[in-house]
Amino acid sequence: MAVETVTLQIPEILYQRLVNTARATQQPLEKVILHALQVGSPPEWDDVPEEFQADLAALDKQDDNTLWQIVRSRKTATDMERYNILLEGNSNGTLTEVERLELIALRRDADCFMLRKAQAAVLLHWRGHRVPTP
Repeated sequence: MAVETVTLQIPEILYQRLVNTARATQQPLEKVILHALQVGSPPEWDDVPEEFQADLAALDKQDDNTLWQIVRSRKTATDMERYNILLEGNSNGTLTEVERLELIALRRDADCFMLRKAQAAVLLHWRGHRVPTP
């Protein structure tokens, strides 16, 4: 196979994501770049609400084992029960102000939790793993 050398200027943010992936997967940067050219760049996270972007960006730096832990993580029954109670109270219009604020915080946490799980799964898939669907 013939090999060609190309000099290419890329945005710093893309370069950093490729470097983070190389470190996390303990592979040479060149191998990660070649993989990116073959299958596309690592999945992006910048189309999600800004409040979640830092959490998702940090996943680029994680190794595969950490990403698998995130993908397999679950909310506890207690967490889900409280969330459901607050949702019911919200639909009935019976929440206190404190409970309403708690529901907002729990909803944000649930959104972040699911986005992290999805991003971790996409990163693992991009890195060549077979990620089963739930």
